[in-house]
Amino acid sequence: MDKQAVRERVWDDLEDSGVARFPFPPHGRIPNFENARAGADRLADQPEWTNANTIKANPDAPQLPVRRQALREGKTVYMAVPRLKDERCFLKLDPEELDDYDEATTVSGSSTHGEQVGPEEVDGIDLIVSGSVAVTEAGGRIGKGEGYSDLEYAILVELGLVGETTPVATTVHERQMVDDVAVGDHDVPMDLIVTPDRTIRPDTGDRPQGIDWGLLDEERLEEIPVLERVRTQS
Repeated sequence: MDKQAVRERVWDDLEDSGVARFPFPPHGRIPNFENARAGADRLADQPEWTNANTIKANPDAPQLPVRRQALREGKTVYMAVPRLKDERCFLKLDPEELDDYDEATTVSGSSTHGEQVGPEEVDGIDLIVSGSVAVTEAGGRIGKGEGYSDLEYAILVELGLVGETTPVATTVHERQMVDDVAVGDHDVPMDLIVTPDRTIRPDTGDRPQGIDWGLLDEERLEEIPVLERVRTQS
């Protein structure tokens, strides 16, 4: 079963089972799910979380409680600007500079309350939290199909902000766990999978060592200014 078929199956199942939560429909996005807060609480009990001072998180609804928990614990949160469309392609959420954590961690609020920064202003990342449509117990992940999560990771690697030991986690519902997915060399494996009910630490293999420039066409290179900076530095 190819990636899009897996996505459609998971989206349909979350909707049909009543597990999906706002925003609706779950299709075409990183789907929100019931008890996402419990997944965030379980993640916050893990040593990878406890040891992290800076977290790079996705902006999607199911990880909203993750972002809020991070700020409440005094952790700095970085989120990518949508589609990496600006030269200053990250939003920095500094708990010491924010008054309303709940508002600042929403998609709209982050752009208002967060500080837009360039890569040179980003601190080293201690933990990455990715949103997923589906994931396997072996750590294979499927996103919504646009490839930005894996590209953001590759950019951070190229800039020296993420290393081989930087843990990558995701929070999902049990219904998002699937038997198998076809993953490529550019796909980032999950080191830590957390559902509301359990914690999984896959024995993952090699990670991408940077950007696979052969996968990027000229249109995408032109759309994402930071790629030119990375290519120049490489």
